[in-house]
Amino acid sequence: MILCLAGNPSIDKLFEVERIEVGEIHRPEQFIQLPGGKGVHVAQVSAALGEATVVTGLLAGNTGRWIAEALAEQGVQGHFAWGAGETRSSLSVADRQTGRLTEFYEDGTVISGAEWRAVQDIVLGLLSQASWLALAGTMPPGAPVDGYARLIADARRAGVPVAADTRADALAHVVDAAPDLVKVNLREAGELLGRELADAAQAAEAVREVRERCGGDGHAVAITLGEDGAVLIEPGGRAWRGCTAVTGTYPVGSGDTFLAGLLVGQVRGGSWCDALRLALGAAAANAELPGAARFEAARARELAAQAEVQLLES
Repeated sequence: MILCLAGNPSIDKLFEVERIEVGEIHRPEQFIQLPGGKGVHVAQVSAALGEATVVTGLLAGNTGRWIAEALAEQGVQGHFAWGAGETRSSLSVADRQTGRLTEFYEDGTVISGAEWRAVQDIVLGLLSQASWLALAGTMPPGAPVDGYARLIADARRAGVPVAADTRADALAHVVDAAPDLVKVNLREAGELLGRELADAAQAAEAVREVRERCGGDGHAVAITLGEDGAVLIEPGGRAWRGCTAVTGTYPVGSGDTFLAGLLVGQVRGGSWCDALRLALGAAAANAELPGAARFEAARARELAAQAEVQLLES
């Protein structure tokens, strides 16, 4: 079972308009509302790819209830803590003329110490059933900045490998806690290392640096590059560059889909190269359809088989 902690769940709303005109009224030609947040997406994709998955985190209010009910309807098992207030919403606006996406993300509701401990207790109670723990998303306001790091230590004691995907101060704490897999995008990797990263060649250097900071041997790092694919260094030190020829117009959630593909590939006992192919295929399939974590599993497998993956020189 893949256990996913959604650090900052949300309702994700996607509007499609013919063209965004600043200061004007827009009437969306299409509207989609879905459960959101990185950890929620990882759980949705893992389940869609056929793996047993449980998602947890803090939900609140009517929006929280809607998320829980929508996930249950999708067949995604949730085990949530409940808090005061309302779970946040996020809005993406797709401009059809330009093909560009404009995004608006609310801050999460402030979490109390007791609420964070309730989330921790759920994770600890489920660890014995988990084959991987995925810590995905920003930490909610009010949570301890080392909250993920503490859970990594708990999982290590339980013998459960951890994958982490977060940013800002929480990312630095996570990397120093030495998770088994770190997944970041190019910008986040640059922020962690204190310099701007511009392309795949620089990402290939960066994955090695981040891996050393995680502890070196035995740790894996993936840096996603948007339409240019990803670079992955596996626990044994071999590094791979992969991409697909297909790019879609709905990239929201593709990074989360990529992480889910990696985890599903590992749970199934395949090589890291095969897991990278599945991750690339799932991410590309996600970008073809509006709304995050919405894709056809058969299409993901088709694109995975077509992915171009090459071993990089050390």
